Amino acid sequence: MGLLLLWMTIPSLKEVITKDFDVVNGKCTIEISSSGRSSDSTFNMIDTNDQYTFNEVPDLDAYGKSIPYYCEITVTKDHMWEMNYKIYDLKTRKLIY
Repeated sequence: MGLLLLWMTIPSLKEVITKDFDVVNGKCTIEISSSGRSSDSTFNMIDTNDQYTFNEVPDLDAYGKSIPYYCEITVTKDHMWEMNYKIYDLKTRKLIY
């Protein structure tokens, strides 16, 4: 079982170590889900229908969570691992988080 997991993650691990990243950007919505003590945020990219999940929840209380934003999400080239994200106002492109 361990060898299978290692075999599946080696390509992505190589990209993380060599910092070979891709930036996915576009219009997105953010869904917050919580279970017990943990919360996570799911970024739904509207143009590509991709979803990216992060363990932290962005502080968007003043803006609202279900409205569209402009997001830049840094992922590995194979889009298996999410690294970082930036959230911008959709109209002004001002950095929010």
